[in-house]
Amino acid sequence: MEIAERRDEEIRESGNMENIKSDSFSDERYSRDLKAGLHPLRYKFAIWYTRRTPGVRSQTSYEDNIKKIVDFSTVEGFWACYCHLARSSLLPSPTDLHFFKDGIRPLWEDSANCNGGKWIVRFSKVVSARFWEDLLLALVGDQLDDADNICGAVLSVRFNEDIISVWNRNASDHQAVMGLRDSIKRHLKLPHAYVMEYKPHDASLRDNSSYRNTWMRG
Repeated sequence: MEIAERRDEEIRESGNMENIKSDSFSDERYSRDLKAGLHPLRYKFAIWYTRRTPGVRSQTSYEDNIKKIVDFSTVEGFWACYCHLARSSLLPSPTDLHFFKDGIRPLWEDSANCNGGKWIVRFSKVVSARFWEDLLLALVGDQLDDADNICGAVLSVRFNEDIISVWNRNASDHQAVMGLRDSIKRHLKLPHAYVMEYKPHDASLRDNSSYRNTWMRG
């Protein structure tokens, strides 16, 4: 409980609570959460789950496999959801866990994603859970730079490794793409040995692959 309380405080402080009433969500939700004694987040989020079937990816089969688990809009809602999620070490391979702003589907073809791409980092299974949790806290706490340009994040559990990716809206904005890379490195405190790779979603659509044939390393 002590750890949860400390991290609640970190999210509230880093979430720029004095500026939180913005176009990112409705005045009605903001007022409702405050009246209930809750701490509203800047963005409402949804968690999705995919148990992938090995083989060629088709849009129809992939969409059918994606299941929305829950959504939340407050610090308290985040912890209630997160504490009941299975840790990466307990998830079967291959599995994807998607953490996206509400209203954005975790699909390359979604209107918020189709012009964007993702930064990719590969982790050993020993450390992936810690980095995934740190990333979620950064997203919920609005700590990453240019947060409006971020769509969400994915944890991909694979046989020999776990892959974490952060999706952004505009792959053609090189300055924003590199700024997101630097922000991820800084907030996750990534050791220099870790290599980040970037891949636009239109490239994924062409080669039908999430993580092969990346375009940029940094």
